[in-house]
Parts: sequence; C-alpha cells; structure tokens
Amino acid sequence: MEKEHDDTIASRISRALAERIIHGELAPGSRLAQDHIAEEFGASHVPVREAFRRLEAQGLVVSIPRRGVRVASFDLRQVREVAEMRAALEVLALRHAAPHLTGAVLDAAEQAATDADDAKDVRAWEEANRRFHRLIVSTCGMPRLLSVIDDLHAVSARFLFVAWRATWEARTDHDHRAILTSLRQGDVGEACRILERHVQWIGRAPVPLPGRPETEGFAIVG
Repeated sequence: MEKEHDDTIASRISRALAERIIHGELAPGSRLAQDHIAEEFGASHVPVREAFRRLEAQGLVVSIPRRGVRVASFDLRQVREVAEMRAALEVLALRHAAPHLTGAVLDAAEQAATDADDAKDVRAWEEANRRFHRLIVSTCGMPRLLSVIDDLHAVSARFLFVAWRATWEARTDHDHRAILTSLRQGDVGEACRILERHVQWIGRAPVPLPGRPETEGFAIVG
C-alpha cells in the first residue's frame, strides 16, 4: 500500500516538473534539489528519486556524478534524433490506426488542425498540434507505442518552447490538411508519406532567432 502511495506521489511530482521543464520554467542546466522538491510536495525522498528516474527516462533531466540531477540541455543533433524517432513511430501507429479511424475522430483532428492554425501563442499551438497528432494515431490499438510517442512529443514540446517562446508567429499547417484529406480518401500510404516528411522537417530548416547567429536557430514545428 505504501509503495502504491509513493508511486502516486512520484507521478504527481514527475508530471509537475515535466511541465516546468517543457514550458521553459526550468532552464537547461538547472539543478533539481531533492530536499527542496520533497519539501514543496510534502513528500519523502523516495518518490522524489522515482520522479527523477522517470524524468531521466523521458530525456528531460540527467543525473551527473557529484553535480546532482539537472535539467537536460539539447542541441540540433538531439532535435533531429527525436524527429527521426517520431517520424518512424508515428507512421507505424498511423498504419495500424487508419483502418479504425472514424468520421468523428477525423472531425476532431480537423478541429485540432484549425485550432493550431488559429493559435495566438506558442502554448496554444503546441497543445492543438499535439492533439492533432495524437488523434490520428489514437485508434492503433498499441498502448505501449502511443506511450513512447507521447514521451517524444513532450521532448519536442520542450525544444519548441526553448527555441520559439519569444519569436512565435501564427502559421497555417498545410500538411495537417493534406494528411486528413488522404485519410478521408482512404489513401493511407499517401497520408503516411506526408506525415513522415512533415515530422522529419523538424530541425532541418534554419530559422534565425533574435540576437543569435542563424546557425543557432532551427525549425521545431511539426
């Protein structure tokens, strides 16, 4: 019973810290003090350590000998790695999901695409974009695969918030519409090709950021 209680607290702590890291409230390299976090959440060190393990598995923190647990930094190579993984796994999920996608699910994905196009800030866009990608693979019947994809989206979101928080501009995502059109027409192969290209574009195009050399900016949206 005590272990279940610790697991519940660990889940709550890891979710809260993940949100702070993803939204840029905890900067790369920041140290996560076990004592302070335990005090904040009214918990012992056991669930805090478990929360750290979960965050490390998600790639959000790193445990460094003699330096403690710190928010993970990232570079363009890591952004591209996550993009390649997302592309492969989301295409796999879509192939399995497509035969079971209903009109209602596709309509919900269409609404998510519209919400993303109409987003006024980066948080609203990220939520709608993640909802779109989740809906089109939601019927794949592969919960472990979906869990891994969810983790990769969390990492992608972190890249997005760090890179684009100060420079966000509204945009229309034509790939989302093309994917939906192909799915409604029953052309799963074309939908998968567009999705793969769409996600792999992350990290490929240079995007200048204010006050930084152009090589330091890169496309995150996808």
